[in-house]
Amino acid sequence: MTRFKLAALAAALLALAGPASAKTLTVGANVGNVPWEFQNEKGEIVGFEIDLVREAAKRMGYDDVQFENIPFNGLFSAVQSGRIDAAVSSITITKKRLESVSFAQPYYDSDQSLSVLKDSGIGGLSGLKGKVVGVDTGSTGDIYATQHEKDLGLSEIRRFEGLSPAMLDLAAGRIDGYISDIPAVAYYIKDKPQYAVVERIPTGEQYSVMFAKDSPLVAEATKAITEMKGDGSLAGLHEKWFGTKPDAETSTVKVLGAPKL
Repeated sequence: MTRFKLAALAAALLALAGPASAKTLTVGANVGNVPWEFQNEKGEIVGFEIDLVREAAKRMGYDDVQFENIPFNGLFSAVQSGRIDAAVSSITITKKRLESVSFAQPYYDSDQSLSVLKDSGIGGLSGLKGKVVGVDTGSTGDIYATQHEKDLGLSEIRRFEGLSPAMLDLAAGRIDGYISDIPAVAYYIKDKPQYAVVERIPTGEQYSVMFAKDSPLVAEATKAITEMKGDGSLAGLHEKWFGTKPDAETSTVKVLGAPKL
């Protein structure tokens, strides 16, 4: 075999070996969850958590991040089965969830909210008697509405896979209100004056990256997020996506440990 052929063979083998040896983190996300993960006008997946995961993965030693679009309720089984390495979608840390999955340290504090059409006459949760409310399937809003269905006098709870279809049904009058994470709704309606958030529902929620139960990636991700808090890059993402600096007392700034039962 000539020297030229040997060189060509070596180059071909390197080309084949390169992608196979690249270290890739596979992350599930419910794309359409503005501003956390959604498609821009170019069809690219962007958002606060997309930026966060890419930066954290880099610090964890990964060469690439592959995102899989999975409905919110399917993220839990996908992580548990090992189909994906991690999941994001403004996922709230709860004691119940910690029984079957693990989370890195939190990076965002949130509450739920009730949004309605501004001219609906509904001024808050007390106005939902006999009304149809939308929620995201399996979300904290779903849990809240289900627990308080009788207290609120709801006629029906309708479940959606993401904020956009729920808000479109709200606009069309197919539901009367939508209970969901306040930052996502506030971002969505900022240029849509027909909608209004009429009540904040305090829940003390914190978001983080979800992993399989006791995954070694939890410690690696927690370390990466600590670094991002320390050098201000996480605060920079907050300013980029929400237009304001994060409060110093929130988990976007304060270094915390990975949550445990």
